[in-house]
Parts: sequence; C-alpha cells; structure tokens
Amino acid sequence: MKISRNSSWVLGFSSGFLIFVLSLMLLGAFYSSFFGGDFSNIGNDTIDEFPLVNPVISKGSGFPPVLAYWISGGKGDNGKILRLLKAVYHPRNQYLLNLDASSSDDDRRKLAMSVRSERVFQAFGNVNVVGRSYALNLMGSSALAATLHAASIFLRISRDWDWFIPLSASDYPIMTQDDLLHAFTFLPRDLNFIDYTSNTGWKERQGINHIAMDPNLYFKENTQIFFASEPRATPDAFRIYGGSPWFILSRDFMDYCVYGWDNLPRKLLMYFTNVAYPLESYFHTVLCNSPEFQNTTVNNDLRFIEWYNPSDMERNFLNLSHYKKMVQSGSVFARPFQEGSLVLQKVDEIILKRRPDGVVPGSWCLDTGMNQTMENSNSDTNEDFCSIWGSINEVKPGPYGLKLRAILSKLAKEGKLRSSHCDEL
Repeated sequence: MKISRNSSWVLGFSSGFLIFVLSLMLLGAFYSSFFGGDFSNIGNDTIDEFPLVNPVISKGSGFPPVLAYWISGGKGDNGKILRLLKAVYHPRNQYLLNLDASSSDDDRRKLAMSVRSERVFQAFGNVNVVGRSYALNLMGSSALAATLHAASIFLRISRDWDWFIPLSASDYPIMTQDDLLHAFTFLPRDLNFIDYTSNTGWKERQGINHIAMDPNLYFKENTQIFFASEPRATPDAFRIYGGSPWFILSRDFMDYCVYGWDNLPRKLLMYFTNVAYPLESYFHTVLCNSPEFQNTTVNNDLRFIEWYNPSDMERNFLNLSHYKKMVQSGSVFARPFQEGSLVLQKVDEIILKRRPDGVVPGSWCLDTGMNQTMENSNSDTNEDFCSIWGSINEVKPGPYGLKLRAILSKLAKEGKLRSSHCDEL
C-alpha cells in the first residue's frame, strides 16, 4: 500500500509538472512571438504617382467604427486570403494577414507581393502581412496563442480600433463593409459578439477534463496534438463556458486578454493550455468570469455556418431556398467555402457588387476602376483607378446593413444587448 501511494504521488507530480511546463511554453510562445515576430506594412513603400494618402479617420458619436481584421490560412490559401481581403476591405479598417507553418516562406513573400501590387492597399497603408510564421493546430493551444498574437500586433500597430474580427481563408462576408460599419456605428463599442453556453452536455462532448498536449508550441512544423491518459478534475475556482470559435470582440476586452492586469486571463490561459479546442472556450470563459466584461456579451457570433461535405456543399448552396436562408439570416459572415466556389461568385455579383479581382465599392471610392494592379496598369490607365475619392468617414448602407441595424436596435430597445448575463445560462 505504501508503494502504491508513492507511485500515485510520482505520477500525479509528473503530470502536474508537465502541464505547468506546457503552460509556461504557451506564455513563452506568445510573448516571444509578440516581441520577436516581424510584420510588414504594405503602405511603407509608395510609388511616386500614387503616394500614401494618410487619411484622417474621424471617431466618436455618429462616426463608423474601425475594425481590426485578422485573416489567416495555410498552404495554398494565398488566393483565398487575397480575395477575402478585397471582399472586406475599407480604408478605415486595419488588416493583418497570416499564413501558418504549413506554407513556405515563398508563399508568404508571394502574398506580400500580391498585396503590394494593389495600389489601393498601398495608398492607405492599412494592410500588414506577418513575415514570420509559426506552427499551429486548430485543435490545440497553439491556435489560441496565434489569436492572442494577432491581437497584440494590432495593439502594437495602433490602439485606434474598436473590434477584433478573426477570419479564416474559408470565410466570406455576406454584406458590404458599408453595411457592417453602418450597423455598428450606433452600438456601444464595448459589446462582445460571441456564442456561448455553460451546459454540462457541451463539456462532456468537448472532453473538457481530458488533458491535451500541443507540440506546435515548440515544433516548427504543424503537428498533431495528443492526449494524456489521465483526466483532471473540473476546476471550482471559475466556471467554464464554451461555444463557437468565431467571434467579434471589443478592443478593450482584447487589451484585457493580452495584458491581463487582474490576472484572470493569465490564470485561464494556463488552464486552457491543456484543453482541446481552446478557441471554443477560452474567450467565452474569460468574458463570463470577469465582473468587468460579463455584462458586455451578445450571445450571437453573427456567423452563418453550414457543415457539408465538399461534394455536397455547392449543390446545397446553389439551391435557391438555401441561398436565401444564408443571405436572410442577418449574419455578417458565412462559412465554409471551397476554392473557386460558385456561391462566392453569386455573393460578389448580387450582394457585394464586386468586380473580378476588385475591391468592394463604397462611399470611400466613387468610381469603379478599383481593380487595377501595379502589374497590369500603366500611366495611361492610372486615371481609371479609383480616381475620385470619397469620404472614408461616411458609409452608404444597402438593405443588408439596414436590416442588421434594425435587428441590433430591436435588441437594444428590448434590453437584450446587455441582458445576456452568463450566470443566467
């Protein structure tokens, strides 16, 4: 019996020490990425005939917000990322593009050059490309570290933004930026749009007590995670919440998660280092356990998601009733889409009014010559390239933006924007 207790103690100590070490590695990976990571601003290099615009962004009551978009992908996603960037582009916003370790350095250089070849990105200088990549697995804590890294870069570039929006290469907007900016203009800037729950069934399906190890925190190449054989007890110092890994989070909340001035985000980061799919629970748990932020939640991630096999997806989406369900959902983004999807062409033509290889027109650009690039343009055609500038502080919403504003205004009047108290779930 004495030997059994000693063995159990050694096993428990070893498992606990391993968890502690991996937690420190996650923190180390995050901070080394923040201080050592490099990114390039596409507006740094300008051309004589089309210099950097340096627009004055008006902020405050009645003016549209500034959105910080993190767009990520992997090997072979260059084209999808560039298309998505053009679909969500607006000069007011900030953009950060990132390819993970499954892509090569050459892929990242090509992405940076593709962005640099677009004169509109170069003119406003608000698109950044992460030059140094890292391994990650969406099932592991490396994905959480990458998200925090992206938020920290935005905070380093500028604090003059309002909401953080992560997108993958498989996402696509189903309304224009003028629509989204219009709907969000009249909202309190501290709201956090996130789908969450605390029900026991979710925790059992998620295997929240299973100890997950993510080797991507210390390997250069994308690697599968693995699980320890021994589970751990459910914590009682905080309540665990979970839901969708997609969200729209306020700058103040992301600042809180990055700097963690009252230690809750850091403590939870240590715990979620060893949880599978932490993006489905970390931010939800921080929000709902923080007295400062728990009443800023809107239990809606504004995403339309359909899980189909790739062979079935096009057939279902091209069905008229299914397409209507997507565009009438009141969502801002939809996913997942495959490369060359005919559905995206339909969204471009009908909703975004986006020309092939062009950005989405809006109040900020008054003509339609916005799809010229450095490679296919010359001095004779420069005048056709968005030659008439509008105001970046004004937006012209369409029917989707007016509908979203009406939905959010109704929730505000009913007191539901701030009544989704986590403790009521």
